[in-house]
Amino acid sequence: MGAAQFASGLGVPQSSPVFAVGQAAIDLAPPQVKEFAISAFGAGDKTALLGGILVVVAASAAVVGMLAVRRLAFGMCGLAIFASIGLAAALTRPTATVGYVVPTLVGTAAGAFALTWLVRAAGRLGSPLDALFPFDLHPELTDLAQSADPAPSAGPRRPPDPAYVVGPTFRAGPAYSFTFLAHPDDQVPSRWPARRWFLFSSGAAAAAAAFGTLAGRNLIDEHNIAATWAALRFPRPAVPAPPLPTGSNLNIPGLSSFVTPDEGFYRVDTALLVPQVAPAAWRLRIHGMVQRELTITFAELLRRPLIEAYVTLACVSNPVGGPYVGNAKWLGASLAALIRQARPLAGANQLLCTSVDGFTSGTPLPVVLDGRNALLAVAMNGTALPIVHGFPARMVVPGLYGYVSATKWVTDIEVTTFAAAHAYWAQRGWSQQAPIKTESRIDVPAAGASLAPGRIPVAGVAWAQHKGIAAVEVRLNGGPWHEARLAAVPGIDTWRQWVWEWPASPGNCLIEARATDATGYTQAAAQVQTIPNGASGYPSAQVTVRSS
Repeated sequence: MGAAQFASGLGVPQSSPVFAVGQAAIDLAPPQVKEFAISAFGAGDKTALLGGILVVVAASAAVVGMLAVRRLAFGMCGLAIFASIGLAAALTRPTATVGYVVPTLVGTAAGAFALTWLVRAAGRLGSPLDALFPFDLHPELTDLAQSADPAPSAGPRRPPDPAYVVGPTFRAGPAYSFTFLAHPDDQVPSRWPARRWFLFSSGAAAAAAAFGTLAGRNLIDEHNIAATWAALRFPRPAVPAPPLPTGSNLNIPGLSSFVTPDEGFYRVDTALLVPQVAPAAWRLRIHGMVQRELTITFAELLRRPLIEAYVTLACVSNPVGGPYVGNAKWLGASLAALIRQARPLAGANQLLCTSVDGFTSGTPLPVVLDGRNALLAVAMNGTALPIVHGFPARMVVPGLYGYVSATKWVTDIEVTTFAAAHAYWAQRGWSQQAPIKTESRIDVPAAGASLAPGRIPVAGVAWAQHKGIAAVEVRLNGGPWHEARLAAVPGIDTWRQWVWEWPASPGNCLIEARATDATGYTQAAAQVQTIPNGASGYPSAQVTVRSS
């Protein structure tokens, strides 16, 4: 695996067997497993997956080693199984080329060499009895032990001298056995040099594995475009975002800020290894059901009129009251203008958008063209898109869950129909079209909090992108609803802060909230899971108010 990592660093980082198998595991996992991973591990789901793969590999490799000591061919068969899995995973990646097989083949060759070398080093120790008898057998009996004569034995040979020590009998099949004997007066070489050779061989193999892994990681880091990202500057937007109105931030401790910082913005995607795409190499192709196919470079994209807008994004995997939602100021070119320039054909209703790593999302074409700020974004909160959030360009379409609207590292847009093409998550049981549901979240007080009596702010955020939030209400222990005070917002595509002052008295209390959007729709009470088109239900927080 160390050799394979090194080879992938010299070529394509995504061709590493570990990453390829991990990506295959993500692709093959049913939606329920994906939901469990996100809920259990959050942003650490990919680290947990890679850690799990390495644990399984380590345990399997130990079994392979034990089999190889008994018979080298058994170990080689185990190694071949590993190689087959790695090759299958690498070659089934959407962006796979012939070069994707190289790291697995290099790793397999290194594994075969190391396995053979270590088995031979272990063989120099002789029988496992060396741990009990750290001295050589009498020469006459050593010849017997090494004999290949398969003739049946009449039973264990008797010692030629009563002073010999009789050891256990070793059976080499049903027709051949011999007994280990040793004499206390024999002056023979110690077995410790053989042990030292085995330890040296094992240490050398471990060092080579570590070197390959670290060197491969360093080579992958050389693909890093952080310096290019930091040096990038953008022209002034042709349409700047409106200034934030007074009162857009309620400044309540624990309440999510109106603009989510880059480092706090949620990340949910399928990329185990974050794509590193240099702006100079980036191209976007628009094709399919169009009259005019387009291909634009990053430089050409920046020469288009750039639009700045505040837009809230939400993940369909976000549970009721969950963390996978955030608001940012985006800068990008109009996606609608780009699509219109390609002149879509009648009947087209989907944009099948593909990431550089092969991930696809299906965006409803009418939504992109209806006048909302659908962007091909290049910047976030005043700087270039963070690499983990899609640099150099990603899609941002208000009002749709991210899996159908927010393709990161986008390089291809095919104008097509929902009947003709199914995107990545639609193939796995999720809805093809997924408008965001009107939702709210309670940020303070935190669930399980122990509070002093008195006036306590109950506050949170609510969102209904491209509809806008008109009201938020709060109730206690299933009682009457109380209307919360809303913060100001610059438009209908962002979340909205809210607060209600609670005159709290001692006791246990269940706090619930609900939002109503500008169309008059009120958040549903029924608890619905995220699959297939997003969760719904009242967010809640159980708290205790102390008696003093």
